[in-house]
Amino acid sequence: MNRNAHTSGQADSPSPAPHRFVLCGGTIHDPLHGRDGVVDDIWVEDGRIVAKPADPKVFTRIDASGRVVMPGGVDLHSHVAGPKVNAGRRIAPQLARRTPAAVPTIHSTGALYAALGYTSVFDAAIATAAAAVAHMELAELPILDKGIYLLAADDADVLAALDGARDAVGDRELQRLIATAMQTGNGWAVKVANPGGPAFWKHGRRGDHRDLDTPLPGMSLTARVLLERLARAVQAIRLPHPLHVHTANLGLPGNWRTLLETMRTFDGIPAHLAHVQFHSYAGGDLDADTFGSGVASLVEWFNAHPELTLDVGQVLFGETVAMTGDSAAAEHLAHATGVPWMSHDLHLEGGCGVLPISYREKSLVHAWQWAIGLEWFLTAADPWRLVLSTDHPNGAHFTAYPHLMRLLGDAAFRREAFDRIHPAVRKRSPLAGISREYTLQELCIITRAAPARIAGLAAKGHLGVGADADITVYRPNADLSRMFAMPAQVFKAGILVAEDGELRSLTTGRVLAASVEPT
Repeated sequence: MNRNAHTSGQADSPSPAPHRFVLCGGTIHDPLHGRDGVVDDIWVEDGRIVAKPADPKVFTRIDASGRVVMPGGVDLHSHVAGPKVNAGRRIAPQLARRTPAAVPTIHSTGALYAALGYTSVFDAAIATAAAAVAHMELAELPILDKGIYLLAADDADVLAALDGARDAVGDRELQRLIATAMQTGNGWAVKVANPGGPAFWKHGRRGDHRDLDTPLPGMSLTARVLLERLARAVQAIRLPHPLHVHTANLGLPGNWRTLLETMRTFDGIPAHLAHVQFHSYAGGDLDADTFGSGVASLVEWFNAHPELTLDVGQVLFGETVAMTGDSAAAEHLAHATGVPWMSHDLHLEGGCGVLPISYREKSLVHAWQWAIGLEWFLTAADPWRLVLSTDHPNGAHFTAYPHLMRLLGDAAFRREAFDRIHPAVRKRSPLAGISREYTLQELCIITRAAPARIAGLAAKGHLGVGADADITVYRPNADLSRMFAMPAQVFKAGILVAEDGELRSLTTGRVLAASVEPT
């Protein structure tokens, strides 16, 4: 297999014609090209960033002096479309009525992201049987470029191929099936959620509370073999983004060991680890003596293995909706919290669990989750391998990203928040001794440059010649949450789409779909 283009190249419907302009004298943060607070101009023509032209007089001048200029934000891992999201909109009416809703409508989702300075988003878990429906919904998502990750490993034929011949012939068949799923579903990446979990679920057994070496029901296949073979198949067909992995035992005490074993499985194989905060818990019971952080051992392995990347899945305090392709995890959480939940399947090939959740500062477990996510951000050595996320809406709403950015970039603000959480966590969390502060350049990396690079979006996440003219202009502010919550201007493909929190143009973004073909 080989890769052709990384995007479909067509807009879902016509957009206003881009024009020529130059952003003059802005303070540029463009980590890919080593520009860290450099005052410079950005030239834009026909939706792309271009070199300074021979005749600059035909370009409209836009004064950006005194303002911070960054690429448009890229959300590598979110949940914005498909059956699980629609279930989330219905399960908690009180959360649907608030502003913004915990699970916004598809139109509000695009508008809110754009007003925040984000210009691209991926839905991280779509069953292959639901891909067509998800794309119908995403066609209504305004402004943003958007793509989906397909849960191809839930499909019976893919599982059979994984369980079958483990030779060159078997590898080619697996690659063919994955490539076909990607072509049929217009997917960008392959996602695995609780590897093998749906097979247990279909046989009336829990898909969690297990290690990676337990055979799936009726098979010799284990989760470890599934992960390794699937990651190699994704690499072989040259998808732009490596296997996107939500490993087993999400949310369970002691699950840091499962995440560590997952990391070891990929030794030397590229893989992306999803919402690691939810997989980094020590202990065996939910009490003050055993529950806690398992980050230290995990981040040590992660820092030493550059083939791995991750997004954090930060928990922030407040009400939201949890939704996951891991139905067993949703069932466990619903039974633990006593809240109503729903689960559904799609032709017995995949499904999800959905339930409302409220994260509280004084809850022992929730305070640990908050601290564990921040510990990951502040101890991972290389921001280029790390992505800011809340696993929207699971850990928090994406509109809370500016608050999270302030927690990372303002140690005093973080300390004030830390002093309000559960006293047992304040006493035991390593976060108490971490004083690191993210710079603006590092915040730009984890919200733009790194997710674009990890996703395989060569024309996004930077401000170099040839890049998409997805540009966000901020007013500097010592209060980072205020600065990042309301950009002065947001340009999508060279068109002004938002200004001071108000929409200026309702454009239609592109569908991001990987292109693969058999050799």
